[in-house]
Amino acid sequence: MISAEENFQNEFLRPILKEQNELLIAVFKQYLVKHKVVFERYSPEDQANYIENTIKKDAQLRNYFVGMIIGKLSVEQYKDYTSLETELNRRIITMLVKRLQSQMI
Repeated sequence: MISAEENFQNEFLRPILKEQNELLIAVFKQYLVKHKVVFERYSPEDQANYIENTIKKDAQLRNYFVGMIIGKLSVEQYKDYTSLETELNRRIITMLVKRLQSQMI
């Protein structure tokens, strides 16, 4: 049986991440420019680590990304989201990190 969190993730969050894909990548690339990070100089492994560490440690960036996803929910979906917020935010970040790593490295 699928948990409520997994169901919400698969039904709503994954499609939103897919729809917002280009914008999510553009936001992260702009973050790199703003912080003068020469991403291309890093090895692929270091790039993967940089993406993960930056998103997990920079609360402002993390909240910005979560807001981009949450902003695409309907009012009803948002009500469901608020009851599972902590776990769903963790899932959003995990999916986002994997998505950026697979497309930027």
